Amino acid sequence: MKNQQTHTEQQLISLLRNGSQFAFERLFENYSQKLYRFSLSYLKSETEAEEIVQDVFLKLWENREKLRNETSFQSYLFTIAFNDIHKHFNKKARDERYRTEILDSLSGENPAIETNPDFEALVIKLESLIEQMPERRKEIFRKRKKEAKSVKDIAREMSISPKTVENQITEAMNFLKKEFGNDRISGLLFFYVFLE
Repeated sequence: MKNQQTHTEQQLISLLRNGSQFAFERLFENYSQKLYRFSLSYLKSETEAEEIVQDVFLKLWENREKLRNETSFQSYLFTIAFNDIHKHFNKKARDERYRTEILDSLSGENPAIETNPDFEALVIKLESLIEQMPERRKEIFRKRKKEAKSVKDIAREMSISPKTVENQITEAMNFLKKEFGNDRISGLLFFYVFLE
């Protein structure tokens, strides 16, 4: 049974807009378990559900000054949670594709490739080489190849020209081709991961 509330939800939201830690804690107490159960029903992972709840309340705190009384607070929180869950699934799917695309591509040609002890080392080498790139090139490359964003979208997000995006991707590809070029299997890994 809930304790008697000394503040209405609308009062708590008004206090939160002004930076009240007390109001934030009361709203967290009122909604965190509901959000956790909601997230867990989708994610089936206690840790991931907890991360969603933390993220929702972090966003709530960061955007507290924009809260409006006429909006359903519960709907607002659950919309943030749902969007985060959706992004979580999209990221998980992208990461999985990024790491296993080669296995799918090569399975007919060389069914034993996934059991090759060098495979994980090659993936680690690839990640290490990407980390060595200049920051902007690395960011552009990951957006294009890992997140599958279009050149146009990357240009808009980063406030640069599409030509600059294309040039950075070309430079990144040339760098990786050079590094992977000496080893035939490494070369196959590279081309299957990155050729569109």
